Amino acid sequence: MTILIPSYEPDVRLLNLVLQLQTFQLGPIVIVDDGSGAEYRGIFETAEAYGCTVLTHPVNLGKGCALKTGFQHIKECGPQVGVVCADSDGQHLPHDIRRIFDVLLEQTTPGIVLGSRRFSGTIPARSRFGNTVTRAVFSITTGTKVYDTQTGLRGFPYSMLDWLCQIPGDRFEYEMNMLLTAKKEGYEITEEFIDTVYLDHNKSSHFRPLVDSFRIYMPILMFSTSSVLSALIDFGLLFVIQYFTHNLFLSVVTARLCSSIFNYTINRKYVFSAGGQTSKVRQSLPKYFSLVILVLLLNYGLLYFYNEKLIIPLIAAKVLTEVSIFLFSYWAQRRFVY
Repeated sequence: MTILIPSYEPDVRLLNLVLQLQTFQLGPIVIVDDGSGAEYRGIFETAEAYGCTVLTHPVNLGKGCALKTGFQHIKECGPQVGVVCADSDGQHLPHDIRRIFDVLLEQTTPGIVLGSRRFSGTIPARSRFGNTVTRAVFSITTGTKVYDTQTGLRGFPYSMLDWLCQIPGDRFEYEMNMLLTAKKEGYEITEEFIDTVYLDHNKSSHFRPLVDSFRIYMPILMFSTSSVLSALIDFGLLFVIQYFTHNLFLSVVTARLCSSIFNYTINRKYVFSAGGQTSKVRQSLPKYFSLVILVLLLNYGLLYFYNEKLIIPLIAAKVLTEVSIFLFSYWAQRRFVY
């Protein structure tokens, strides 16, 4: 087994972790210095003296890049064994890293093993809030429950390294993108609960709440933007066609068809593309428009119910309808279409 530790501006806790891990004899340790600079070179030189392999980025590129640098090195130079990733700031205890190691060895099918924190005891407010929100959004939009989506303690079999190197994302969003695409690729996500450790209220964390949260939620934000633009097209055509034809069914079908063509094009090219590669039209198009038919029926049924049965004005009925099917559409497209 190989231990991979991405590190940016570490302190003595990195060296303590290395020494403790070496007592377990889990395997080689690869550390990626993500552009920490000359001030921290002594720590990395000491780690090298302890027998670790240290890879260096000349400038800070982000945790995602650091992990991919490590994966690429292990794939090319390391033993063909599994990889356990851990943080260098003391949040992951050596015995928990070993537990992930043991679970990974017991796997019968390739998948991700997460060291999930329970978030018990005294937890910094921003960490508790961030993990709660991310967990809820991830569950709603993917249909998969993961207790700790932001943990950096993760185990992977060697066979997953090619895939891990292709996942988009340079910083903290890389770890979220990994979870978002795992199920589609046939990889199961297993959680092993570990101790929750926050030292000095997590002051050593390089996570930037606004910028990095924005990156993490980017796939969902992009989908929302695409959906809003499609909804505007749908709204406009619905009222124009309804005004001239007074035929609700024709108005709904025509408006939905036009907005769906726009939505498919944007989602395929920008929202659900992985690593800059878009899905093949012959694979995704039939699935997408099968979903369109289902959503269309739901759209018409809900719109008819709100407008005709509950006597809600058409504009309000349309808004209620779109809100009702938004999350279902996102989940279905990520899970089945792209």
